[in-house]
Order: sequence, then C-alpha cells, then structure tokens
Amino acid sequence: MAARIALTAGDSPDAAKQMAAVAARIQPPRFPDRQFSILKYGAAADGRTDCTGALRQAIEACSAAGGGMVVVPRGTFLTAAIHLKSHANLHLEEGAVLRFSIESKRYPLVYSRWEGTECMNYSPLIYAFEQTDIAVSGSGTLDGQANTETWWPWKGNARSGWKAGMPDQKKDRDALMAMGDKSVPVSQRIFGQGHYLRPPFFQPYRCTNVSIEGVTIRNSPFWELNPVLCRNVTVRNVKIDSHGPNNDGCDPECCDGVLIDSCEFSTGDDCIAIKSGRNEDGRRVHTPCQNLVIRNCSMKDGHGGVSIGSEVSGDVRNVFVDRCRMDSPNLDRALRLKSNTYRGGVMENIYFTNNTVGQVAEAVVDIDFNYEEGNGGPHNPVVRNVVVENVNSGKSKYALYLRGFQNAPITGVRLSNCTFNNVAQPNVIEHVEGLELEGVKRNGQPMTQ
Repeated sequence: MAARIALTAGDSPDAAKQMAAVAARIQPPRFPDRQFSILKYGAAADGRTDCTGALRQAIEACSAAGGGMVVVPRGTFLTAAIHLKSHANLHLEEGAVLRFSIESKRYPLVYSRWEGTECMNYSPLIYAFEQTDIAVSGSGTLDGQANTETWWPWKGNARSGWKAGMPDQKKDRDALMAMGDKSVPVSQRIFGQGHYLRPPFFQPYRCTNVSIEGVTIRNSPFWELNPVLCRNVTVRNVKIDSHGPNNDGCDPECCDGVLIDSCEFSTGDDCIAIKSGRNEDGRRVHTPCQNLVIRNCSMKDGHGGVSIGSEVSGDVRNVFVDRCRMDSPNLDRALRLKSNTYRGGVMENIYFTNNTVGQVAEAVVDIDFNYEEGNGGPHNPVVRNVVVENVNSGKSKYALYLRGFQNAPITGVRLSNCTFNNVAQPNVIEHVEGLELEGVKRNGQPMTQ
C-alpha cells in the first residue's frame, strides 16, 4: 500500500484541491485492442445453456494473448462463478445479460473475506485473486438471481424468505468470527459447500488496477461490489438495484485509491460502506482503507448513503464525498460512521461536501460508537477531522446524531454553510469534543448545538 497522505481540515477550496489530487492518481486500466467473443468458445444466448466453460476459456485466451476484451454479446447467458485473469476486460454489450446459477455447489472454495474476516468460502460470482489490469464494462446486466427462495433465506429472517426449520448463517457466522478472534490460520477457516455464508457478487482480492463501469447489477446474494486489499479501483456509471439482506452496493475494504463516480444505488443495506476488517482479524491484516473519492452519485433506498464501518479495525482515512444526491424515505442516513470498542479503528479526514439530501428517515450525519456490541471492549474507536460543508437537507428525524463514549469522545467535527430543514427532533450529541458550527441552520434558525 502507498504511504499515508497527510490531509488537514480547511476551507472548501483546500478540500477540493486535496480531492482532485487523490482522484488524479486513480486511473482505470487500459487494454489492447483485441476481442474474444464468448460465442467462439461455445456460449449460447438462450438463457439455459451453461456458459461457464466458454467464459473461462475466453478469459484465459484473452489473458494469455496479453489482454483485450472478452465480449458478451446481446442475449441471455447462464453461468456460474467467473474468475477474471490479468489484462482481461469482461465487456457486456447492450442487451447482454449474464445470469448466474443459484446452485451453491457451482461456486468453488476460494480465499475470500466475509464481513471483514478472511476465510475459505464460496467463490464470489465474479472473482479475481492477485491479478493486474482487470475490468467489467459495458451496458449490459449482471443478474445474481438471488431472491426469497434462493440465497437470501440464509440470512435467517422471515423477511428474507427464511422459515422455521430452514438452515441459516448464524452458526457459521459465529464460528468464523470466533476463528478470526482466535487467529486460526485462514487455511483452516473452511466454509463453502455445506455452510451458509453467502458470497458477494464481485470481489477482486489483492488486485491492482481494477475497473467496473457501465453495467447494471441486480439480485445479489450478499454485498455487491467488494474490492479487498486492492490498489487503484474505479467504479463508474454503475447502477445497482438489489434489495436483499446485506445487499450493500459498494464495499471497498483495505483498498488504497478508489474512485466511485456517477453511480446509482438502491439497496437493501448501505449504498456505500467503507471497511478495513473486523476485530482481531482486521488488526492482524492491519491495512487501512484510504484515499477514496465518491462523487456525483445518487443514493436512494438503503441504510446509509455513505457509511464507514462497522468493520473498521484497520482504520479508514482520506475520504471525500462530493456532489452526491441522497433522497428516499427508505434511506436511513446520509453520512454514517459506526464502530464500537471491539472493532476500534481510526476514522479520520472525512470530507462530506456539496451534497444534497432530499430526505432521510433518521439522521443526516450519524457518528455512533454504540453500534452492535457497543462499549465494554479494549479497543476505543477514534473519529477525528470530519468536515461537513455546503450540505442542504430537506427532511430528517435528526440533523446530527453523534454518540461517543466518555473514555473515547468523538473529536474534530466541523460543519459550515449547512441547512437542515423539516427536522423532527433535536440533535443527539453525547461525548463529543471540538464540535464547530459555522453558518449552520436547522429549521430556519441558527444551530448552536
């Protein structure tokens, strides 16, 4: 990972310069002008023929030739797990649909990460491990086919299709968390077939120069886009519409250099959630998620527009959220930072600027150390240097919901030139030090606390 970049709070022009400098270093991969149509390798656009082998052969041929574009033409193609190789751009032409098998046995065991803890688990629907220059692009659709009859019931609640007597993830989740906390070797944390930890849709792992652009993603088993320990990641013009359990839109974990630009999110969980590992396993990997620019995006349904945590044990820093629109009665919060004294982690240099919030159900800005286990652990979370500037909100329950601990206060939160209208309840502010308000109004009146 690159060396830490020193950023400081300042006025908007300074924050804009810092954001521009970070964004300029994030460049999408480039590919040779070669095309490898999956039709030439036996794929059929009938939605029934298994095209997994054809896709694998086309990707391998593309990579072996030095790179290019693996073309999925118009039509519906059925596939199981796709593993990308270096220098291959999986390109879905207009009208192309990749429909993924719902048979869990079609997703072989790979080195993965699940809710911030490393393990051997089902392959993500699209996966890459230690590859360079990879992409998914085009105007087609990726359909995971998850619903209340497939994948989602493993969550274990009735809303997701689970019924009494059906298997669920709880036992496996608890076992994995315990393995992480006890530092069991990752090679021995074996899940996959016979277990119930749902795979993410797209997970590039320890990859460099990653791009996903233009496609629509729907019906994911679990998290949608989950780059882990990657460098130089571009997510642009992607539309995500998936409302299942834990259907986060984009979850960069322990990455350095991520641009999320002009995307549209409507999800069953956080639209964007920035993470860096859970508890002892996150501290073992010990890699921050840093240098992220999120701009010109639209967030609709979800738990948070942009969230940081809760798996944040490896720290998060240098995050810029600019010129986004967040608006839905089913969107709980606009900016959310969440941790506890078991996660710990440092969250610093967070810039939330020039954003428009139509309405959210809870708070516009939510920083909460009481998430899940809350207090009682040995690892105090740290929040410092959070800058909220030029933000207008039309409706919310709270403007600010800030809850630190007496022994671990939230520090360095500064708001300027912000307007919060139609706010139903007073701010919640507990154990916060250094809160600065300048030119901030709530329901037409100056906000002093």
